[in-house]
Amino acid sequence: MTLKNKVAIVTGGNSGIGQAIVLELARQGANIVIDYVAHPDATVELERQVAALGDQCIGVDADVSQIADLQKLVDAAVAKFKRLDIMVNNAGIETRTSVLDTTEDQYDAVLKINLKSAFFGTQIAAQQMIKQGGGGRIINITSVHEDWPMPGNTAYCLSKGGMRMLTRTAGVELAPHDILCVGVGPGAVATPINTGTMDDPAKLKKLDDAIPLGRMAQPGEIASVVAFLAGDGASYLTATTIITDGGLMQSSPGL
Repeated sequence: MTLKNKVAIVTGGNSGIGQAIVLELARQGANIVIDYVAHPDATVELERQVAALGDQCIGVDADVSQIADLQKLVDAAVAKFKRLDIMVNNAGIETRTSVLDTTEDQYDAVLKINLKSAFFGTQIAAQQMIKQGGGGRIINITSVHEDWPMPGNTAYCLSKGGMRMLTRTAGVELAPHDILCVGVGPGAVATPINTGTMDDPAKLKKLDDAIPLGRMAQPGEIASVVAFLAGDGASYLTATTIITDGGLMQSSPGL
């Protein structure tokens, strides 16, 4: 598989799963626009790593909850690399709050960063792909919680459920343009967002015991799925989600 001469945008690209996606796409030969809103030093280091792989990339400070900043990302890709082939809507946050205690500000923040950014990221990327011709790939990083409830994290689940239907509906709408739209739904992944669990042996054991494969995913294991979806081998996949959870959603206490 090769993504040589392909151009990708990865939102939330300088940490966690996003960082792993950037590096895996670069290993496959893609040139990349790395979106970030914090830790510019981490972006500079990531740019160095991509360059060492023989590819080009640029970091762009952009708040994906703002449509103008999403347009800035696409404009940066076209200005630097002349086109856009792959849009990875990865940026996301959570509040770990329930339906009873989520504030309006928390709700708005989660829905803007997770769902609004994916919707308009899809729209703006697709407009560019249609303009330049040749189709493209839009990959939405959702979660097992697009379908599987997580009590105490309601706004997050709502945002991921919205991404599920965005992926399906946009996949159908964009198919005539040869733009494929697929979700990747991770389960538990060893990233900074899960530090609280990973640093607590009892919590970590409880989680690992619930996963048929017996462990959390590494970010690179999610990134490899994204790279597959960006390549020629996934040419007949659209309007669906690839659940990447080590079997977590199918686990059972055996009762």
